[in-house]
Amino acid sequence: MALPRRHFLAASMAATAAATAATAGAAVPPLLRAPRLRPGDTVALINPSGAIYERAPYQFATEALQALGFKVREAPNLRARYGHFAGTDAQRAADVNAMFADPSVQGILAMTGGSGGNRILPLIDYAAIRRRPKFLGGFSDLTALINAVQVQTGLVTFHCPMGASEWNDFSVQWLRSAVMEAQAVTLANPKDREDNLAVRGGRITTLRGGTARGPLVGGNLAVLSSMAGSAYWPRFDGAILFLEDVNEYIYRVDRMLSTLKLSGALDRVAGVVLGGFTNCGPGDGNYGTLTLDEVFDDYFKPLNVPVYSGALFGHIKRKFTLPVGLPVEMDADAGTVRFLQPAVL
Repeated sequence: MALPRRHFLAASMAATAAATAATAGAAVPPLLRAPRLRPGDTVALINPSGAIYERAPYQFATEALQALGFKVREAPNLRARYGHFAGTDAQRAADVNAMFADPSVQGILAMTGGSGGNRILPLIDYAAIRRRPKFLGGFSDLTALINAVQVQTGLVTFHCPMGASEWNDFSVQWLRSAVMEAQAVTLANPKDREDNLAVRGGRITTLRGGTARGPLVGGNLAVLSSMAGSAYWPRFDGAILFLEDVNEYIYRVDRMLSTLKLSGALDRVAGVVLGGFTNCGPGDGNYGTLTLDEVFDDYFKPLNVPVYSGALFGHIKRKFTLPVGLPVEMDADAGTVRFLQPAVL
């Protein structure tokens, strides 16, 4: 049963204060990797963010996971709704906590993104997650949860397709390699020109060449920038930052990158990998706007670290699976990210 609103808000504020205090000056938790997923394991579907207004995506997600060989469990509040959220904050957090606590569940996958993930972060039982590490995956608004869990527990989490995503062969291959086969893979866009004279889709653009090593952090730019200054924001020192977004005007992308710059985050990273910035244009009536390329040049070229764009992740059809928190090596000239060790055990 959900807490009365005044008690819930008080509990949330207290949890946030406690998490901030615990993070300030605290040692970085050691890297924690979950057991790999195997055929026959149970994967729980959760919905920490926005509500889904149709029944079909639930069935599609179940069938896709079953095709991978998993048993599927619906979290108790998976189909709940509170406004545009998939249930109250307490309900959504309760599902995360319950699925981590349940010993019969080996993996946890988000159904979809949307918004609202930030609201549940103070209500997550991070100590329980440390005691029972499991696969946790999603992208878009799940940027909040997968980074918060990584920061608070050390667990490698996954920026990967969600239940309602398109489970095409490309996306399945990379998820299976990273999460089920425990391979230390190298993420590289295919050089497939299809029926064009030159490669058109999935092109890599090198903004500044070179290689760099560090833990992989990031996700959706809008969500990541909204976490600024909290106890759940990633540690950017020496990190490889990856970013994507969707349906944002260019001036908003510029403003969100300015948040990362003004906070000092961009000046601490070892390298940057940019994925899909889908439908991010100037908008109607925005005469004289900078292009997205110019915005990226302004923010990333002065960093003097390797940077490339065009990596296959984000709100696009074909998606890599990226392990948040895992040490990787990026090569901005080749357009690759190499795992320095398997992301699961």
